[in-house]
Amino acid sequence: MKNMILIGFMGAGKTTVGRILAREKEMAFVDTDERIADMEGRRIPDIFAEEGEGYFRDLETKLLGRMQEDTFDSVISVGGGMPVREQNRKLLRSLGCVIYLSAAKETILERVRDDGSRPMLEGGDLEAKVERLMREREVIYRQTAHVNVRTDGRSVRQVLQIIEQETRRFG
Repeated sequence: MKNMILIGFMGAGKTTVGRILAREKEMAFVDTDERIADMEGRRIPDIFAEEGEGYFRDLETKLLGRMQEDTFDSVISVGGGMPVREQNRKLLRSLGCVIYLSAAKETILERVRDDGSRPMLEGGDLEAKVERLMREREVIYRQTAHVNVRTDGRSVRQVLQIIEQETRRFG
């Protein structure tokens, strides 16, 4: 099977769902943020603080380019901002079946409220930031994805069942 790529807003469930999906399908699990942190030898918030968002987005694009050559039969969880660049959207779609995990603003806020590892949410009004970023990215996620799965009010098991049903045609 080709890769399964999970995109969506931070807190939508990409990493949680991705780890279990990979285990059940006996596929490798790749978290692009973890890969970038390992490559850079520092945490994502530190990369943002020291180098800025543009530098981090460049790292994402470089990683996606490499993954075209060396990542197969994997479940890939990507950072919430990775699909923002058009080049990244094309690279993601060429890697395999792109699954957009979506959730309502209230669900996202509940999940990320006390998480200090998300540099895009640092400082200021958390709810306003989440709302603005979600509004900016919604269309991008929908354009990039082959499949859209809501995670609100669903267990991981229910989300996995929907993914299984919706991705059958991608073999």
